[in-house]
Amino acid sequence: MTTYPPRKLALITGGADFIATNVADRLLRDGWRVRLFDNLSRDGVTRNITWLQSQHGRVDPTRVEVTFGDVRDRDAVRRAVEGTSRVFHFAAQVAVTTSLVDPISDFEVNAGGTLNLLEALRRMKQPPSLLFTSTNKVYGHLDALPLRTRNQRYEPEETEIAQAGISERQALDFHSPYGCSKGAADQYVLDYARTFGLPAAVFRMSCIYGPHQFGTEDQGWVAHFVIQTLKQAALTLYGDGRQVRDVLFVEDLVDAMLRAHDQIDRVSGQAFNIGGGSANTTSLLELIDLIGDVCGRRPQYRLEAWRQADQRYYVSDTCKFHRATGWSPHVSLAEGLERLMTWFEASELSRPRVFASGRVAS
Repeated sequence: MTTYPPRKLALITGGADFIATNVADRLLRDGWRVRLFDNLSRDGVTRNITWLQSQHGRVDPTRVEVTFGDVRDRDAVRRAVEGTSRVFHFAAQVAVTTSLVDPISDFEVNAGGTLNLLEALRRMKQPPSLLFTSTNKVYGHLDALPLRTRNQRYEPEETEIAQAGISERQALDFHSPYGCSKGAADQYVLDYARTFGLPAAVFRMSCIYGPHQFGTEDQGWVAHFVIQTLKQAALTLYGDGRQVRDVLFVEDLVDAMLRAHDQIDRVSGQAFNIGGGSANTTSLLELIDLIGDVCGRRPQYRLEAWRQADQRYYVSDTCKFHRATGWSPHVSLAEGLERLMTWFEASELSRPRVFASGRVAS
């Protein structure tokens, strides 16, 4: 039987989701082994595992290890961290809307699951480096931020924020059960770095998009817009469509995550706002126009009432992470959309039947 030399092992919780798939692909190409820990509760994610195994597991099946488990299970988490050198903690309940329906489950997964992981790491003799993905929702609704309307978007009246975005100096103001649960996890990670010396950092994420994303209107909205366009189905915009976000192509995010682990001594115990920054912003209405330019077909949409905790403006100021590591995003929104569109068109996602068993609201 053929034997292979040992490789470093990375654990990815929520390991079947879209960001995890892109991280795993990069790690595997760089010679790592990956352990994907996931309860497979989201529609479409088993395809990501199948794709990773087909790309990287044919010669050496041990390189892609799939562990079915839930972060609420302490014993499963304790077993999952064994032998690892790096941990990417993505497992989460990801939608504000879901947290409003079931706040207890939201807390148990996001806050309780993260605490289970931290405790498992704390008990290790040589804890691996940890990167936790938090959210811009820890800053709340930002309703005290003075805004004005310009054409199809909101923009800040304060010049500094208009030019650079929201920095980590912004006061925390957890809003919605989701904001509270992710915010609690965010603070636990930072405190375990401070109190117990765990090598851990936090990314407060803006909107990420890219290949392997099965977006819905609740989460992954850029991909959702593209999917609906390819299906020739109408979109629902909540509010007036002028709300602004910065968007980051997943390839740039993976670069940032690997830099964080590579430079964990420099970034440990800190939180960083991560997104496309001021150079990669869009309102919902502007994105619809851009998709029309890229796709040759402008999405149809209808407006509904504002949803709770929906920020009218959020753009990440990424200067702190840039100063710490030298990272900056390189993929523009136009280029990223074209690459996402190409990936969708090459996959079965352009066929409506794919979503027969899953919810992709129109």
